[in-house]
Amino acid sequence: MLVMKFGGTSVGNAQRIEEVCSLVRSSLRRKPVVVVSAVATVTDALTALAKECAQGRGARSVQPIIDRHGEVIAALGLDRSLLEKEYDELRSLAAKTRKRKKLDKKAMDHFQSFGERMSSRIVAAQLRKMGVRAGAFPTWELGMVTNREFGSAEPLEGSYAAMKEKIGALKLVPVITGFIGKTKKGEITTLGRGGSDYTAAIIGAAIGAEAIQIWKEVDGIMTTDPRIVPEARVVPELAFEEASELAYFGAKVLHPKAILPAMKKRIPVQVLNTFKPKGKGTTIVSGFAERAKGSDTVEAFTFKKNTTIVHVYSPEFFEGSGLLAHVFGLFEKYDTGIDIVSTSVASVSLTIDTDERLEKILPGLRKLGQVEVVRGKAIVCAVGGKVNAAGVAGRMFTALGRDSIPVEMISQAASGISMTFVVNNEDAEEAIKVLHKEYIG
Repeated sequence: MLVMKFGGTSVGNAQRIEEVCSLVRSSLRRKPVVVVSAVATVTDALTALAKECAQGRGARSVQPIIDRHGEVIAALGLDRSLLEKEYDELRSLAAKTRKRKKLDKKAMDHFQSFGERMSSRIVAAQLRKMGVRAGAFPTWELGMVTNREFGSAEPLEGSYAAMKEKIGALKLVPVITGFIGKTKKGEITTLGRGGSDYTAAIIGAAIGAEAIQIWKEVDGIMTTDPRIVPEARVVPELAFEEASELAYFGAKVLHPKAILPAMKKRIPVQVLNTFKPKGKGTTIVSGFAERAKGSDTVEAFTFKKNTTIVHVYSPEFFEGSGLLAHVFGLFEKYDTGIDIVSTSVASVSLTIDTDERLEKILPGLRKLGQVEVVRGKAIVCAVGGKVNAAGVAGRMFTALGRDSIPVEMISQAASGISMTFVVNNEDAEEAIKVLHKEYIG
């Protein structure tokens, strides 16, 4: 079985939905299981509607959402009453929220669920019109039960076995809602960031799919941001660890959590372009060590701006241990993530991507020693199977030196997955251009 997930842009209008359905129909011999996001911009519109209703407004804001779907249905020549049940439920929820003037995470999840519920019904109806036996299913009808963490729910362990049984028993192409689930009590939940991709990976892991295809509006994962380097090209294959590093440090194609269930089951994930269906895209595989054997260069570069460096100098710890434990404990206490760490015998330097809670952390750090905070920095990350090969680091920093780009806080993963370092914000894009030209061309 093949899982095919289509994002909001891929189902953004009638023409694109027709193209998506043609892709599904051409894959029937592989027994496709389809997962869809909401029609492009609809989740944002539903979120805005929820907030307006909580303020006692928004009576007219339901209609544009209904009209958006009505236009798609009309253009496809489908039954105009296809979504009347969902429209009535949305109107009722909006009226109830306006009356209560209250919006919690549970209610927000209910509002946001309508996008996928409506798009799945449209796609399934179009498939039927094209002669494909298909049906629309919210995930909970196929066995997904989540916890009650509204806004970032997780499937319960039993969901995997239930989904395998129920999806395996179907005699048609299921078009399944991404992003949403239900609790044991029947409360609608959402899975948070990357939720539709996450749904696809959960389903793929549950049914033991041969592959999971994530269809987006991009050609795959690129060697770097093509807006900065027009010569950037698609990376044919990456390990999950490499894709995770790229995502964490700036690349936005996939959120690592979203494909983790697939990687645990060693199911390859393909990132493909809906608008260029013949492209090969990027395949993400589960193990870096094996993939690295076939890599002979640095594969890709990304960067993350507006990083803050915190330096702590503490001679008192010269003869002893515990400085890192004390420092990390303070950042953990105030729920602030650390990206890069550089140490010496009596000091530690680290980077954080938000200084929202830094003022609460600083008094504790100052009890340990002298503290310096430096803002306006960027982290550059390079990944690839040969990033830790002899001479790679020398070549990298020689190239940056020729361009007079100062570098600090160099960090190399012992596994060879990545190399990261810090530059000034204003040097980040030039650093990417220099390195891309040096290694990729």
